[in-house]
Amino acid sequence: MNIEPKIKPVLDPEFVPAELWNQAFEEKVAATEGAHDVKLALARNNGVCFHFSARILPHEGENAALNLKYVERLVKFMLWAKGGSRIFVAGDDKLAAELAEIYSEKGARAFDWEIIGEGMFDEHITVQACAEADLPEEKESTAPLGRHMDGCRIGFDLGGSDRKAAAVIDGEVVFSEEIPWDPYFQTDPSYQYDGIVDSLKRAAEHLPRVDAIGGSAAGIYINNDVRVASLFRGITDKEVFNKVVRPMFKEIGAKEFPGVPFDVINDGEVTALAGSISMNSNGVLGVALGTSQAVGYVDAKGNVTMGINELAFAPVDYRENGPVDEWSGDEGCGVQYFSQQGVARLAPLAGFDFGDMPFPEQLVKVQEAMAEGDERASKIYESLGVCFGYSIAHYARFYDIQTLIIMGRVTSGAGGELLIEKAQEVLKAEFPELAEKITMTVPDEKMKRHGQAVAAASLPAIG
Repeated sequence: MNIEPKIKPVLDPEFVPAELWNQAFEEKVAATEGAHDVKLALARNNGVCFHFSARILPHEGENAALNLKYVERLVKFMLWAKGGSRIFVAGDDKLAAELAEIYSEKGARAFDWEIIGEGMFDEHITVQACAEADLPEEKESTAPLGRHMDGCRIGFDLGGSDRKAAAVIDGEVVFSEEIPWDPYFQTDPSYQYDGIVDSLKRAAEHLPRVDAIGGSAAGIYINNDVRVASLFRGITDKEVFNKVVRPMFKEIGAKEFPGVPFDVINDGEVTALAGSISMNSNGVLGVALGTSQAVGYVDAKGNVTMGINELAFAPVDYRENGPVDEWSGDEGCGVQYFSQQGVARLAPLAGFDFGDMPFPEQLVKVQEAMAEGDERASKIYESLGVCFGYSIAHYARFYDIQTLIIMGRVTSGAGGELLIEKAQEVLKAEFPELAEKITMTVPDEKMKRHGQAVAAASLPAIG
């Protein structure tokens, strides 16, 4: 299919926006006799189940590859946005068999098969053909989370390059601190344990007592268990991970702060919650462009959903042979565009030669160049902004977005302003209805300094 975006990223002109590809496919389906519906369900082993559907071409000849791309990319997005381990396909058994081969131990999505399946939901991903009547019942749920401001609380946030902690009394920050660290490839989990405890105790010194502790970190956390987290990528021994890393936050709470309510969730969820609290707004998608891409969502009722919202691994670029994420091995996923990795990927195309310089340092150099008016840096941010604008439209397929909050180290300074400007330009040119509907904003100074900490600290209820 021929996809021609109205606006192309200057450094990444081969970028194929997922939303435009999907629209072109759907137009082709609408004009083709014999097109048919496929119903899908993504279920967890606890009964939670998400339904979605697709209409596809007759699954034969050249159509088969288009169908598979359309449905597989949809499934991939749903896996990382919603989360589940059991995929049911009603309406095309051949397509179901092809998906089962892809999402298998030796398939193209072996990473997802392992990490989402066993890592998050204690069983590998399975794909099963079935009749529509046999699809598991749709069952989604949401829950009010956070917004507890009473008492003496600690809020913390664990990033890839620093860890933050704040002491909060009745919603007011009385102390905050940011400490550099390098957790990604540490092979001894005591590095992370000791660092987290150190930050919590330093914050506790500024409180008369500790009534509750709430935190955020990159990754997936279910009932305070670490399921999948880039902060612990260096812990490759499964036995060590399961025995030491998985229960780490529960052990920190029990050993260091016995009896104190302690909650930890994904950092993107706290970003969205912080935005919802500070702006008194719901239907909030929070996107943080930092070491990776963190995303969180607060629905129209102000609740956090059951989704996992790990869109760093969700596809946004449908080109063939697109940029590959070194962890998952997949092409065209958000982390290669909306993080410091995205900046580093485009830097040599813009004319920078950073050699083996670590990504955080490359980002600093590009931001310094941007502040000096360097056209090379401008091209990087223009390109990221165009990709982001098209991706917002793709996200809007899966989320009811009223407010989009954009934050993170990549968005600091003039570069971040240009990124947002180009994203808005894309929405106005290609998706005017979304441009009218979605309020795109950045945190104010108060939220930047303390909003995340206050939102994290507000997670547990006291008593």
